[in-house]
Amino acid sequence: MLLATKTVEKPWGRDTLPAPFVAPVGKRIGEIWFQPPRDLPQLLVKYIFTSEKLSVQVHPTDAQTEAKGLGRQGKSECWLVIDAEPGATLGIGFNEPVDAATMRAAAQDGSIEHILTWHAVKAGDFFYIPANTVHAIGGGCSIIEVQQNSDITYRLYDYGRPRELHLEEGMAVAKGEPYATSRHRVVPDKGDVALVDGPYFRLDRIDGIPDEATARRYHGCLLVIPRQGTACVGNDPVKPGQCALAYSLDEVVFDPKGSCLIAQPTA
Repeated sequence: MLLATKTVEKPWGRDTLPAPFVAPVGKRIGEIWFQPPRDLPQLLVKYIFTSEKLSVQVHPTDAQTEAKGLGRQGKSECWLVIDAEPGATLGIGFNEPVDAATMRAAAQDGSIEHILTWHAVKAGDFFYIPANTVHAIGGGCSIIEVQQNSDITYRLYDYGRPRELHLEEGMAVAKGEPYATSRHRVVPDKGDVALVDGPYFRLDRIDGIPDEATARRYHGCLLVIPRQGTACVGNDPVKPGQCALAYSLDEVVFDPKGSCLIAQPTA
């Protein structure tokens, strides 16, 4: 089943998008969402396209949202860079440990932008971003984001833009830690790669036909996100720029010369 898409204009979006996407004339597209299906509501997949920095922000964990009576609304996420302009960066974690008072003051005076660690990126860079990690996406990036399906975002700083900030909520969950380099990897051009395996979801890059080890880890519903070539789910072709729900891995016919991302919840 192909998932419905939602195209979102953003002031920080782009009017020129990487293939296969095309921005409507005069529109700055920041995000393309795939609506989570009823049979797999736990995950959200989206493409993000930036021309300038996004807000410095943080997301809570499931336990933190449940403690506030909001239900299970935590948000851990991951980013796969599919295209990057020269000098593109992602801000993740801090240059050195910072205490709460320092972080609060930096968010208030804007210097938090300068104590974040800005990672230079190119196509193929992959980052896992646990909830509670302070982060910001820089300009010139095109990214596939796979995340827990939650819309709770606490903005700590937004470069003076006239949007609501959430300093108290964000400070209650933000960790003043450097980013663990073990959560970053460079995805090779070829080969099956396990990118995430819990605690909330798994994500794999499949080169051609899945190997046996990958197939053994996938049971039940999954999302199929082609990157090259055309996959088929049931009788439906699924092309790059689309996302589909499959009820089992056996239902997916992979392009032997193609490449796909596949994802499913683990909790």
